[in-house]
Amino acid sequence: MEHIFELAKIKSEEITILELQDAMDRGDVSSRELVMYYMYRIATFDQSGPMINSIMEMNPDAIYIAEALDQERKLSGARSLLHGVPVLLKGNIETNDKMHTTAGALALENHVSSNDAFLVQKLRDAGAIILAKTNMTEWANGMSSSMWAGYSSIGGQTKNPYGDHFPGGSSTGSAASVAANFSTVAVGTETSGSILSPAVQNAIVGLKPTVGLISRSGIIPWSYSQDTAGPMARNVTDVAILLNALTGKDESDPATWKNEYSTMDYTAFLDKDGLNKATIGVFRNALPKNYCDMGEYDEHLFNDAVAKLKGSGANIIEDIDIPSFHREWKYNKMNLEFKHSVENYLYNLPAQLPVHNLNELMEWNERNSEKALKYGQDMLNYRSQLDKPLNHSEYIVESISDLYYSQNMGIDHALEKYGLDAILFPAYVGADLSARAGYPTIAVPAGFQENGRAFGITFAGTAFSEPTLIRIAFAFEQQTKHRKMPALKK
Repeated sequence: MEHIFELAKIKSEEITILELQDAMDRGDVSSRELVMYYMYRIATFDQSGPMINSIMEMNPDAIYIAEALDQERKLSGARSLLHGVPVLLKGNIETNDKMHTTAGALALENHVSSNDAFLVQKLRDAGAIILAKTNMTEWANGMSSSMWAGYSSIGGQTKNPYGDHFPGGSSTGSAASVAANFSTVAVGTETSGSILSPAVQNAIVGLKPTVGLISRSGIIPWSYSQDTAGPMARNVTDVAILLNALTGKDESDPATWKNEYSTMDYTAFLDKDGLNKATIGVFRNALPKNYCDMGEYDEHLFNDAVAKLKGSGANIIEDIDIPSFHREWKYNKMNLEFKHSVENYLYNLPAQLPVHNLNELMEWNERNSEKALKYGQDMLNYRSQLDKPLNHSEYIVESISDLYYSQNMGIDHALEKYGLDAILFPAYVGADLSARAGYPTIAVPAGFQENGRAFGITFAGTAFSEPTLIRIAFAFEQQTKHRKMPALKK
């Protein structure tokens, strides 16, 4: 099978979408060859060798789709920059093809959706190839308080391709597969930290967009107020290209109705001088203890990132204050939304599937506990007992207070007080604040610790500030070029 590497004529494992398009336009490589190349890498490094275990299921029609897109390119040209480019999807995103949509749960192992998620149809329209579904933390980390990030009863444990390090979650498979070059790009989903965490751990770029920029339709839900899909790639350019294809107004998703950015070209903000005159606030105020205990914070690398930003022309405001950051946040709203959203999703599944509410799901898991309950299901059990989730005083109050404290007394407060374009956080420290606000954050590689563990930083902004965040992240990336491939061995 070694000839596939030569056949594809791919000279760099860090090849970008723009380079792929140039190669396909010249005829140096076809989309068919590209699909075969990634399939070979998946077989060699994901399903054997180091066993990254990031891919849950392959699309058996991927080569046929690639052949059709190759023919279309010859006859009428490329539809977009994603034409003929393989894309990976997190396992909770519905596809109307032969692949299953399971959120990693054994109880849903036979679930084949009859619809494409809105974002999947957008990808198909752009000429992208859905290559595979990626592994994830089961039920997006909504099942068990002791479940290790990146584990699912269907897919097993996803590993960090950089070694025996925390892999991040819950979009673990999407991040690890991109880092290991099983595709140039992948789509993850986030409720709170689920794109940003694995992006940081796997030395890739991950964008958690404003809630409503990308449709939530066709994604197994967690939280009505916080869920969003987002692009993941090895560089900011590819994130911007993928974001172009994912955005759009969806009549079935009210969160997108306010979206005035569905036709924006985010590649227009890829400015290598984008840090000139940018004002960035650095948040250092009492890092949560768990980040230090888990080895996710590296003071030397963070200080180096701040110095690079300053040296590239950015106006740095040190030690900014975010009044609400350390408030005692509650999780009733999220738990109640999980109860309602997951039960609503299960209720609408085909009759032949074995579960249609949380109680049936837990009972099925108990009957199949040897395979389904490695880490138990205490969180499912807790949430199943919540009553009248959308008619609950705590849900109503927290829906309001979360927005007020995360926006008015949180991100927007800091941006306005200090005149900032963005807020810089180490690792994904600000993920929960941005998630509650529904605001965007982008994660960028910022080096490797002495033990080989990846370190990253995140830039956060206000609603629909993706252009600013992309401009800042791209300029930082171009100045530092911290990203490097993991040393995978067969």
